[in-house]
Amino acid sequence: MMVKIVLLFLGTIVAFWISAICGGGASLILIPILNVLLPTSMVPFSLTIGTFTSSASRIAVFKKHISWKIFYWFVPFSIPAVLVGAYLIKYINPNYLQLIVALFLIGNVPQLFKSKKEEAQLEKPYPRYILAIIGFLAGFVSGITGAIGLLFNRFYLKFGLTKEQIVATRAANEVFLHFIKLVIYIALGLYSQMALWLGLAIAAATIVSSFTVKYILPYLSEHLFRKIGYGAMVISGITLLTGTTDKIIKQDKIAFATIHHKGKDETIVSWRNTDLVLEYTIDGGLEIERPIHSQELPPHLTEKYAALKRNYDTIYIEKVFQFRKEPVYEFYCYKKKQLTKFEL
Repeated sequence: MMVKIVLLFLGTIVAFWISAICGGGASLILIPILNVLLPTSMVPFSLTIGTFTSSASRIAVFKKHISWKIFYWFVPFSIPAVLVGAYLIKYINPNYLQLIVALFLIGNVPQLFKSKKEEAQLEKPYPRYILAIIGFLAGFVSGITGAIGLLFNRFYLKFGLTKEQIVATRAANEVFLHFIKLVIYIALGLYSQMALWLGLAIAAATIVSSFTVKYILPYLSEHLFRKIGYGAMVISGITLLTGTTDKIIKQDKIAFATIHHKGKDETIVSWRNTDLVLEYTIDGGLEIERPIHSQELPPHLTEKYAALKRNYDTIYIEKVFQFRKEPVYEFYCYKKKQLTKFEL
């Protein structure tokens, strides 16, 4: 365990250096690492220990750069949302939310190719209600995943803040959220001894990072700072997408298979022990077939099923969906290993 903690400590220093330069993202860099070391539900606890310490130390270093206008609209709406998000972590699979976050981050690719002039034209203050909405969404996502940095970094960049203001204002906005999350995670029992030690290692590394990064920022231009920020969002999105997709595939036993049967190509998607068949024919177009139980049949077919049941050993039923057509039902009836198919 000590080797893991030391490696995480060194990696966190680098991650939070990158985070400060990019305006965020250390948490999203660390999530794939912590996913390997901890159960998914414990990851937010470890992350939050570190991000709380990071925010507090950055406030100490950059407090004169805080944009209080954003702070006063962001924080009041984010606090109730983080309470809801942290409570729902027991009922919502964080992997699927991480997948959505990854796709959102990858969506920043076009920003990498905008010129300095185009960026300046897009920088204008948001209406105050947008600040409130951003605060609410940030709190909710943070409560479930434990990370919000890069996800809402685009909001800060488009508001026209300087690099020091972005670092300081984000820290001020998030320090309250991280503290509330810690209290909720502990109350819900979403922690472990291993998660605590890893969180403390992250916390110590963030302090080192916060007090050394102030010597790095002056050497970066505003334009380069923004490009690095958008680049980090895209890279983190790709990394998170890869890691989360792999976990979802293993967790929900997702599998794909393609077969050619009687002139038709069928793609079978298996998810949580349920098969979904995608069938395409030149004359019939795309069909989606889903196995169902007899209890799911409409009333007018229940009697038909009962009659068939008396004459066959086994009956499998599929519900078939086609574009702009009413669903039909296929009955695969077996008697002495001989198949008879009915389409109703």
